[in-house]
Amino acid sequence: MNSVLFDLDGTLTDSRDGIVRCLEYALSRSGVAVPPAETLSGHIGAPLRDIFRDLLGNPGPDAVEAAVRLYRERFESVGMLYNKVYPGVVDMLDGVRGRGWRAFVVTSKAETTSRQVVRHFTLDRFFAAVHGSDMDGARANKGELIEYVLKKESIEPAGAVMVGDRSNDVRGALANGLPAVGVTYGYGTRAELVEAGATWVCDGPYSVLNVLIEHFGKAT
Repeated sequence: MNSVLFDLDGTLTDSRDGIVRCLEYALSRSGVAVPPAETLSGHIGAPLRDIFRDLLGNPGPDAVEAAVRLYRERFESVGMLYNKVYPGVVDMLDGVRGRGWRAFVVTSKAETTSRQVVRHFTLDRFFAAVHGSDMDGARANKGELIEYVLKKESIEPAGAVMVGDRSNDVRGALANGLPAVGVTYGYGTRAELVEAGATWVCDGPYSVLNVLIEHFGKAT
């Protein structure tokens, strides 16, 4: 059975405002100067601990963990509300489900939080499972996470595709033998996705579905 692995932030939902607000909150509470929102937006898609290691200026592990806790505290209380599903995503997911393909959420975001987001937007009906990082940061690396998902879900790389908006989605997929669909409506640029080696680059969810139809049609 064919399988499609979807990133969450920037691929299924537009969480920019919520993430930026939560980063601002955590940095402010940490006593650090808060960069412009545009600068913070550029970090979306990276593992949370990596973001704070960069924004806090080479801090110790305790400072990073404290910032992560502040971020999650804010996100779970209000940050998740500043989020929306991209236009066309529901139709795309319905098309995936209607063709009998399995769909999975594969995100560097914490798994518990990701499940909350997916349920909040009633997208859980489309997915066989939601996979993310552990609260301690394990499996935040996209390549390691994809490797874990392939094994856990018994997915053959030859029958799977990764869809995401950042270079780490593309590189993580290619490292595991999966082709990668890069999407430009999220937080990454076309240049970033092409440089990372994306197999296809799509400007919208409907284009993603068409690529999947063509790819899996040729594979059968």
